[in-house]
Amino acid sequence: MPVKKLKEFLDKEKIKNISIVHSTAYTAQEMAASAHITGKELAKTFIVQLDGDMVVVVLPADRKIVLQELRDVTGADQVKFVPEDVFKKLLPDCETGAMPPFGNLYGMEVFMAASLTGNEEIAFNAGSHAEVIRLGL
Repeated sequence: MPVKKLKEFLDKEKIKNISIVHSTAYTAQEMAASAHITGKELAKTFIVQLDGDMVVVVLPADRKIVLQELRDVTGADQVKFVPEDVFKKLLPDCETGAMPPFGNLYGMEVFMAASLTGNEEIAFNAGSHAEVIRLGL
């Protein structure tokens, strides 16, 4: 089931969505295959620290995060991944590594790859490794 906070937000904003339950998948490629979604339409979410601030980074599933590129784009001096124990404290209602791309729900700024905005639809983790949500853009 999607994170309650996420569903409430989508409903409140009247954003139409479809929830897709699939077999448990831990990588973006596995998730895309299980949910029958292309890697270009699937958004994967990372939590990183930019100069000590926690932020959300959203990329198409077929791209890898490159910390140096993130430094260049944001102007941050220090960029590092957030350890799992910190993730669990920040996002207690999400399975580790299955955060939806709505950092605003957790008080975090979001940086999203521009290439995701060119899609008619986008899909992303719903807070678990067995469900995605698909939105029309």
